[in-house]
Amino acid sequence: MTSTLFVNARLVDPATRRDEPGNLLVEDGRIKALGAGVASQGAGRTVDCKGHVLAPGLIDMQVFACEPGGEHKETLATASQSAAAGGVTTIIVMPDTDPIIDEPSLVDFIERRARDTASVHVHPMGALTRALEGKAMSEMGLLSEAGAVAFTQGRKAIMDGEVMRRLLEYAAGLGVLVVHHPEDANLARSGVMNEGELSSRLGLKGIPTEAEVIMVQRDLALAELTGGRLHFAQISCARSLEAIAAAKARGVKVTCAVSAHHLALNENDIATYRTFFKTSPPLRAEADRQAMVDGLARGVIDIVVSSHDPQGPEDKRLPFAEARDGAIGLETLLPVLLELVHKGEMALTDALATVTCKPAQLLGFEAGRLAEGLPADLALIDLETPYVFDASTVKSKSQNSPFDGRRFQGRVLMTQVDGKTVFES
Repeated sequence: MTSTLFVNARLVDPATRRDEPGNLLVEDGRIKALGAGVASQGAGRTVDCKGHVLAPGLIDMQVFACEPGGEHKETLATASQSAAAGGVTTIIVMPDTDPIIDEPSLVDFIERRARDTASVHVHPMGALTRALEGKAMSEMGLLSEAGAVAFTQGRKAIMDGEVMRRLLEYAAGLGVLVVHHPEDANLARSGVMNEGELSSRLGLKGIPTEAEVIMVQRDLALAELTGGRLHFAQISCARSLEAIAAAKARGVKVTCAVSAHHLALNENDIATYRTFFKTSPPLRAEADRQAMVDGLARGVIDIVVSSHDPQGPEDKRLPFAEARDGAIGLETLLPVLLELVHKGEMALTDALATVTCKPAQLLGFEAGRLAEGLPADLALIDLETPYVFDASTVKSKSQNSPFDGRRFQGRVLMTQVDGKTVFES
């Protein structure tokens, strides 16, 4: 039996809104006790937290890990190392790999590969349709039994409304979650950034917000019709937020996420044609960015994701219109949230809830909380130290971060997974 005692910690549990000084004892990979009166019971190791925050490890619901098929960009091993450095103890990986995760054997491959090589918890989403073609439904029941925690089209949207209806109906019967990327491919076709005055000035083809809003409105109507559980993988504009807020008020089973990129960046960051700012959905106008922050603070937006999408130089060192979408984000997910806290736009417990207890509840995980008997997935966080983010030092195989050179305040000091230290600065 192994044990670790964290002393002089600021215990922050977003699920119960606990925010108080105390100690926490980890024994045999689980939280044995926590609170002001917890003392050493023969702990093998004592960690002096020096007043820093001890919180549940983060859960990231959108990670493109690239394995199998894209190991030159990222592997489960390197993605998990990057996650650990960012205080993320659970990553949900997308099915658009090569081959696509649309068979139970491939779900099993991801789980076995993660057990062998990854340092954090790894759970795969299954493909909603076979080969992600948006036509024939995948075997969601078998994929779920094999370990798929939800179902998605990854970077794509299902354009056929009848197919989407049937998927939501079938998912409702199984009790599984449908995760959708809301973007009308016809309206977005050949677009490379947000449509507006700036795209015209830069001479770049724009993607209107209507490409997202129309798909959000369609999916909300189908979720209301079928009773299926619908989660929008990312939203990026104010009108999508308004539609989702209205649907929630009507009782529609819908949740949504926003990426850290869309909380901290806007279309003006593209002005230098830097391809690391090319994402899907595209970075929007400043008014939309502010709406995302407000929606998160009000609880309309449920969770925050990194949308970690590694791309190599062969796909990014190209003219903006030709470069691939995608940016890494596992190591900047927490710093972006802490920016909101330092600016007074969110309380610390509310910000951490979007990456701990809320995604855990959505996926049915027991993680994401500080409570006796739960797995010791923990992040020790220094809220105050300022630094300049250097993308060349990331643990990821790829370095396509839009935050290279950005000043942050607050970083992870230690990450534990099942009581085992997987990162220590």
